[in-house]
Amino acid sequence: MTDLSRRDLLAGAAGFLGGAALAGLPLAVEGQGGAPPTAPSTVPPPPAPPRPVAPLDATKMPGAPTAALGARSEYFAPTRIPNGTPVGSSRTPLQDLTGTITPSDLHFERHHAGIPTLDPERHTLTIHGLVDRPMSFTVADIKRFPQITRTYFIECSGNGGAGYRDPKPDTTPQPLAGLFSTSEWTGVPLATLFREVGVKSDASWFLAEGGDACKLARSIPIAKAWDDAMIVWAQNGEPLRPAQGYPMRLLLPGFEGNSNVKWLRRLELGTKPWMTRWETSKYTDPMPDGTARIFTFEIDAKSVITSPCYPNMITARGWRSVNGLAWSGRGRITRVEVSIDGGTSWHDAELLNTPQPKSTVRFQYMWNWQGTDATLLSRATDDAGYVQPTRAAMVAERGEFTDYHYNQIIGWKVDRSGAVTFHGAT
Repeated sequence: MTDLSRRDLLAGAAGFLGGAALAGLPLAVEGQGGAPPTAPSTVPPPPAPPRPVAPLDATKMPGAPTAALGARSEYFAPTRIPNGTPVGSSRTPLQDLTGTITPSDLHFERHHAGIPTLDPERHTLTIHGLVDRPMSFTVADIKRFPQITRTYFIECSGNGGAGYRDPKPDTTPQPLAGLFSTSEWTGVPLATLFREVGVKSDASWFLAEGGDACKLARSIPIAKAWDDAMIVWAQNGEPLRPAQGYPMRLLLPGFEGNSNVKWLRRLELGTKPWMTRWETSKYTDPMPDGTARIFTFEIDAKSVITSPCYPNMITARGWRSVNGLAWSGRGRITRVEVSIDGGTSWHDAELLNTPQPKSTVRFQYMWNWQGTDATLLSRATDDAGYVQPTRAAMVAERGEFTDYHYNQIIGWKVDRSGAVTFHGAT
């Protein structure tokens, strides 16, 4: 791997766009000091606040005044499930949301050394290694390039472990699949910046390093940069929130969440993976035969029913919407099927929005419940022809102790009383 001396970097700095900051730039990948990630959370959400009291007739009195910031209705107060300080995660309440976009304050979090405070006027992204012109960019520098806006999901590679390893009936979609969110992202194609610095023809990988205390660093095939990778600074119409990588992050559509490095400060071009500790001690899947899956970036097709779900109680017979979310890191979702008999028969669900590559669709199946036992399942197919597998199929291929990329079929049991509980034994 090409080493960059401080002299080399200073010499190449003549072409910097401005605002370059070299202090603190590591000359090689440093040892990572972050604590290991915690196990997936099953901590229940905090108790709901007391129900607010509304006037008997709101037409008889003035309403609330205008405000500098909008707020949700007092009758709707979804929250994430935080777990761990400073290392940890917080999960999106999928069961409380509609549509496909995750509100920014409910986007899941996963970080390994807390959330850093970074001054956008001092923070820079440096690109070096196998390039003609090493450069550093502030966010202001990057905003000078042509911008694009795209909608993509991000999913933690450990999402779904609770339902795979230890399925319990009193589980909601939040601990089951809440390390998953979808946003509208604004930034520039990484390919634009790579052309600006002049990536050399023999570069085949790049290292992305974050500016947090553990300097999380992942090796990425350069083909992803030329395809659809982005450097983003905005999410859902506003600057990134600190927990999502403010002031800028790497976005790799369809790749596992940790590779979408937040607080991005350095990209190094090279000829092979760096084999950082994030690629050896973590984010590598042990297999039953003693080998390991490594660099398994792409998220496979997956779906989850978010309504009905535990702890819902269906109180009336008749028609109701069975709906949820489906996504794939390999392309578009082309089909979602729903079963009401535990997988004996399947029915095509309606897709409520136009499927986009590496993004999320909401699906719906209208179900006429007549007070009988039922097992509701969903199964997604993407445009690569991949079909979401059962848990039994995954166990046969990857064993019971696989660590990442859980996308098995899951669902909900409904008993004759209308009580809904989780069903993970597919």
